[in-house]
Amino acid sequence: MSAISATPAPLQAREADDVSVRQVTLSKRDKKYDRQLRLWAASGQDALENSHILLLNSGPGIVGIEALKNLILPGIGKFTIVDEAKVQEEDLGANFFLSETSLGKSRAQATASYLQELNPEVTGIGVPESLENFVNMPNSLEVYSLIMLMGPASSVILDKLSGHASQHSIPFFYMHSIGFYSHFSVQLPPHFPCVDTHPEPEETEDLRLLRPWPELTTFMRVKTRDMDTISDHEHGHIPYVLLLLYYLEVWKESHEGKLPSGYQDKKSFKTLLEQGARKSSAEGAGENFEEGIKAVNKSLNLPEISSGLRAIFEAEECSSPTAETPNFWIIANGIRDFYSKHGELPLPGALPDMKAQSADYIQLQNIYKAKARKDLSEVTDRVRATEAELMRDKSIDEREIEAFCKGAASVKLIHGRPLKVAQTPKKLDWADTARALCEELNDEASPFFLYIGFLAYDYTRSEQRDAKGEQYNYSEPMISYCKDTIHRLQSQGGLEVDSESAMATVEKVVAEMDRAGGGELHNISALTGGMIAQEVIKVITKQYIPFDNTCVFDGIASKAGVFRV
Repeated sequence: MSAISATPAPLQAREADDVSVRQVTLSKRDKKYDRQLRLWAASGQDALENSHILLLNSGPGIVGIEALKNLILPGIGKFTIVDEAKVQEEDLGANFFLSETSLGKSRAQATASYLQELNPEVTGIGVPESLENFVNMPNSLEVYSLIMLMGPASSVILDKLSGHASQHSIPFFYMHSIGFYSHFSVQLPPHFPCVDTHPEPEETEDLRLLRPWPELTTFMRVKTRDMDTISDHEHGHIPYVLLLLYYLEVWKESHEGKLPSGYQDKKSFKTLLEQGARKSSAEGAGENFEEGIKAVNKSLNLPEISSGLRAIFEAEECSSPTAETPNFWIIANGIRDFYSKHGELPLPGALPDMKAQSADYIQLQNIYKAKARKDLSEVTDRVRATEAELMRDKSIDEREIEAFCKGAASVKLIHGRPLKVAQTPKKLDWADTARALCEELNDEASPFFLYIGFLAYDYTRSEQRDAKGEQYNYSEPMISYCKDTIHRLQSQGGLEVDSESAMATVEKVVAEMDRAGGGELHNISALTGGMIAQEVIKVITKQYIPFDNTCVFDGIASKAGVFRV
């Protein structure tokens, strides 16, 4: 029979005064959020419910509302909408969270009220205030864990919000939706770790077959004893992990104690396995051997750490933590010491599904789990010693250490950078991204041209509105801005760009933005709001891998692009 390789992690109930209340709380939450708990578990749900999201809305403001809708449904804790507009007739055609009874009322308050109906457990507030006044109020931004700003916004507001996000290490999203085009960018803290990245199981499988520990080797020898004489049933149900270990010992006996390495060695090792299978037997017909043969290439490799994890180990925050150092780096320091001592990461302890008798599979699973617990204990001891040395006030939760140990091989550290604020092209510094973005300019189908268009849109609206007025035709200055931006990017990137082709593409983008007149199409904003909400959830839960750091969507070509700018 085939054994089941994993069971859902136990959910952590919130604190309650008695057992019956705790069980009711857990049951209610489990039933309501069952599907999403399977995606990001109780820890992710806790992070969502503890969040307070600020939406600074302007213009039609549909994309921000659609993003909030997709965050309220899975259960964020609180949201606040700041919007000075009153509800007008044109709002009713695009904003599905308004009605005729909302006409003349505060758009922020009316929208917040309807949004709250989606999930009564979420608290929503509408603030009828201009963005400028709200942002400049003392301590107005202090209580929020994430900020979303609807464009176009002035460089003054963008700079202030970007500075606040940097100072307080909170995520900041900036977004547009104009006609068939949309855009959103995120500013993350300089060091934004994602430990639980949810890689595919086969990408992180770690069986330690080339460096087995004593308990695993002992179990292998027990189950493979008398290989030639055991029954066909037993032979056909030896877990492939143990088969690989057994034949590795056979291989070393005829190869001077050396392990198979390289393509030819592994090909010969597969042949050795094939010869050991009892293919004529009706008892399994060598299915376990076939599993072992398929696993040779990925399982018979010495452990190596990724370049990203190596960079984390080499970072100053990891090698020289202080009492104020975030938990991530304290745990990384402990895992680095473990790796330095053993030459391998803590064992995750997960075991893939395989042909085996249930009792054997469970025993093998327990052996892996016991080793994982032992490795976790060693890392935890090192973390506790570091905490004592640094005299930290609060100990790191062991569940946080355990999550890092399990996901160490696939941990991702994103280096956030400030948002690109629209300013005169001569002042734009594309830094290390210039060359890669220059290559995009030579592809007339690249969505990156939309990003340049949105920069021009922001700059001409925010910088020239006061001087020219709302009725001013922005097309010509937008095209001029795009042209200067392309030249600036080309000079910093050091690559030849087909300027004529690039400008022809930019002019089409500007024409669509001008045609839309700043209006939003609900289907484009709804799609973009869904994408934004997905990235917000990744950022809040610190699970999966969020985009880095700019996304644009072309609804005409049904094409999206992600760029680091």
